[in-house]
Amino acid sequence: MISAKYFEDYEVGTQRVTSGRTITEADVVFHAGHTGDFYPHHMDAEWCRTQPFGQRICHGTMIFSIGIGLTAGEINPHAMSYGYDKLRFVKPVFINDTIRTELVIEEKRPAEARPGYGFVVEACKVLNQHDAVVLVCKHLLLVERSSKI
Repeated sequence: MISAKYFEDYEVGTQRVTSGRTITEADVVFHAGHTGDFYPHHMDAEWCRTQPFGQRICHGTMIFSIGIGLTAGEINPHAMSYGYDKLRFVKPVFINDTIRTELVIEEKRPAEARPGYGFVVEACKVLNQHDAVVLVCKHLLLVERSSKI
């Protein structure tokens, strides 16, 4: 879906929630192959039974990728992702957990070094099926102003 919004169109406090996505064994295996992260915390079920969580934990980087990917339902030709700040893996995610992402526009500010643009900051929370927060971060969007002043 295309949603053409300029910097001025964003409102602090606006919220949105994504649909859910169940994390599978295949997700973990593919992510390990893509990243080379074959640590036993993610791949060795027998070893994990001896550890505090008692089971394999999903890669935090995978949960970040999937959680943020769930938010990508709109295409805005006036905005681009500038990056992510304050990324934290708050709680583990396990195979067969279902995650969703909640976003709130937290801040708008000028992009001093980029005339004609502003920053929109989204506070992102990824939650599991028990409504426990598993990941948090701030998403910075660089958004074109409707007036180039």
